[in-house]
Amino acid sequence: MTADKGEFKRDQNYLPDRITADGRDGWPVEPGRYRLVIARACPWANRASIVRRLLGLEDVLSMGICGPTHDQRSWTFDLDPGGRDPVLGIERLQEAFFKRDPQYPRGITVPAIVDVPTGKVVTNDFKQMTLDLSLEWRAYHREGAPDLYPEPLRDEIDDVADKVFHDVNNGVYKAGFAGTQEAYEKAYNALFARLDWLTERLANQRFLVGDTITEADVRLFTTLVRFDAVYHGHFKCNRQKLTEMPVLWAYTRDLFQTPGFGDTIDFDQVKEHYYVVHRSINPTGVIPAGPDLSGWLTPHGREELGGRPFGDGTPPAPPIEGERVPSLAA
Repeated sequence: MTADKGEFKRDQNYLPDRITADGRDGWPVEPGRYRLVIARACPWANRASIVRRLLGLEDVLSMGICGPTHDQRSWTFDLDPGGRDPVLGIERLQEAFFKRDPQYPRGITVPAIVDVPTGKVVTNDFKQMTLDLSLEWRAYHREGAPDLYPEPLRDEIDDVADKVFHDVNNGVYKAGFAGTQEAYEKAYNALFARLDWLTERLANQRFLVGDTITEADVRLFTTLVRFDAVYHGHFKCNRQKLTEMPVLWAYTRDLFQTPGFGDTIDFDQVKEHYYVVHRSINPTGVIPAGPDLSGWLTPHGREELGGRPFGDGTPPAPPIEGERVPSLAA
């Protein structure tokens, strides 16, 4: 939504319930009980799909995948046979929100976690969701799962992630949906100032916080990986392309080539979503043919900075059947 002075304001009021080990909100962690619903196109949902992959939760938390486009009502399961999610049996994610609250007044957002037995959405709080997958679902993590939110680094992770959210993750939207020149330039300047700050931070260290991949890296990656495909042109974030920012380009390629990151990305679905759904920005609905994706698999050289992507752990297994994305490999 666009509010006063033409500035984009994101509604951040989400369903606050949490799925926890002790079930204090009435939703205990239980293998097979819940279904994570995402869309490949959405950067906020992409966070959850990455964390689920890295932690190896596929066998205990199933995943439904909505198509890349939606109307004003809801994301839909148009990729599934018959247009219905095979586990929840619904055509629209909206149905699960209305099961929870027939008068649900806010946007129908992904990611969302649905209680399979009742068909009710439990939460769509994307910020807390990934932290809970790390902390509350720990008993079901795969052997060798990384610690994405290590206790000694949590304050720093939170601080970096907060800066990244305001200026980068949400900053591209502030620029793209700005209703005035003033609001656009304010968001544009804050975005690139933060990207410069990130460049300086990452010039001599491989990851954002500490020497391993953390929640902070997951949150930054989902915006950077979409930058040239949609944000540079569609959202007018065009001081430079990602490929013209050497440190950030190498950093993002490093993560993209790490199991659990690039194997969650479908660039065609990403482009289709932004260019087709956002008709106020792109009235024709024409989807650009570019950019050239061949560079994503080129050497990045970031291993020279040291660091251990998974710490004392190991990479996740390849994606399971039904969750694979198109490969960029020739």
